[in-house]
Amino acid sequence: MDRQKRNLWSGVMMTAVRGRIAAVAGVVALIATVLTGTAAGTAAAAPHAAKPRGQWSCSGAPVPSGYVITAYDRTGCKGAGSWYQEPVQDGIWTCSGSPIVPGYVITDYDRTGCNGIGQWRHKLAKDRTWTCSGSPIPPGYVTTGFNRSYCQGIGAWYHELVRDGIWTCPGSPIPPGYRSTTYRASGCDGQGAWYTERI
Repeated sequence: MDRQKRNLWSGVMMTAVRGRIAAVAGVVALIATVLTGTAAGTAAAAPHAAKPRGQWSCSGAPVPSGYVITAYDRTGCKGAGSWYQEPVQDGIWTCSGSPIVPGYVITDYDRTGCNGIGQWRHKLAKDRTWTCSGSPIPPGYVTTGFNRSYCQGIGAWYHELVRDGIWTCPGSPIPPGYRSTTYRASGCDGQGAWYTERI
């Protein structure tokens, strides 16, 4: 009888221990499911990895339409140099020599960027924006001011949408439907300015 009780007690204890081990294993599996995002016993699809925005190419390779050059590696392509090309976006910094995508202007300059060859900041064109010398002037815009010290000393021009009665700087385009009339020598920081009016 005592042996029977001991065997019974032993069986109950083993069942309890197995139950606790199973419970612990269940908790561990649940924690693993929460942490990894997978269900126990099933294979879940891995989350989509972030796609790279662009790619490296050797010097001289064409830059696709809508792309700009954002980094330079002097040692790339067996010493010929390589460039990182990626889609343009508002506010992106680009290396000297990068194409300027239509609709964008250059608003800042860093002499030391792009491994020492210099870099330019590209922004979408908008009314009343300072742009560095050499920046394109988008259709419908005119230059109305000049500052010699902006863009690390290379100078900058103030871009505005054309309107009747605006004073424009030398070299400013005159959009269709407008004409320049009166001249003022003191305009555009001493560069001179022309009164632009609608025809």
